[in-house]
Amino acid sequence: MTQNRHRSRWMAPLGSMPRAAYIGLAVLSFVVLIGVWALVTRAGWVSPLFLPSPTEVVATGYQLFTQFGFAWDVLATVYRVFTGFALAAAIAVPLGVLMGTFRPIEALVEPMTSFMRYMPASAFIPLFILWLGIGDVEKIAIIFAGCFFSMLLMIAVEARSVQRELLEAAATLGSSRRSLLWRVVLPAAMPGIYDVLLLILGWAWTYIIVAELVAAKSGIGHVILQSQRMLNTGNIIFGILFLGLIGLASDTLLKLLGRYLFSWR
Repeated sequence: MTQNRHRSRWMAPLGSMPRAAYIGLAVLSFVVLIGVWALVTRAGWVSPLFLPSPTEVVATGYQLFTQFGFAWDVLATVYRVFTGFALAAAIAVPLGVLMGTFRPIEALVEPMTSFMRYMPASAFIPLFILWLGIGDVEKIAIIFAGCFFSMLLMIAVEARSVQRELLEAAATLGSSRRSLLWRVVLPAAMPGIYDVLLLILGWAWTYIIVAELVAAKSGIGHVILQSQRMLNTGNIIFGILFLGLIGLASDTLLKLLGRYLFSWR
């Protein structure tokens, strides 16, 4: 009876559930996916040319690391993603807070940002190759362009959503404009800004494949493209899955860091 009551509470809107049960369901989703994949390939419903079995993909991944230097491609991809993302965040966070706090800055920056946001980053690849070459700078620029404009607007929304009562109370106590910005707006908006950064980081991992599929000599995207030309489906699937694994690991670590930084939330 008690267990049924607890389980019904899990399904309540915005309900809570034990951490162990949450992790168990998360692991179960991966187990089911791999199980279906193994069943489909073992039963021969799909040709191995189009979908190798999980064990074959793991074996090809082992070969990539031990024989083809895949670790260097992983490092190149990680470097490009986090460099482009960090550059975008370094500009978007302070500018977004200012844009969400002060109306003149919003009027100056937001219309142009909204205009640029609808231009797909992949459309800039020919220009970036022309301007920056085919090295890491071009790949980092694509990540930056894909992340910056949406990040800036979303951070401005978080800063704008700070409760006006907090600002009025601080102003009544004699806080200056600078003090309001640093001691009221920024601390109140930072948890939401951190969530925005986590979301945009996920977008950065999708843009890197687009960047590395064109005029690249290294990176996970480059390996995927070369494998497609050789009809090596196992390498393609392993590259995609490993990219997802890296993204999931970075997202999990940053979420844990966020719980530590904003434990009061």
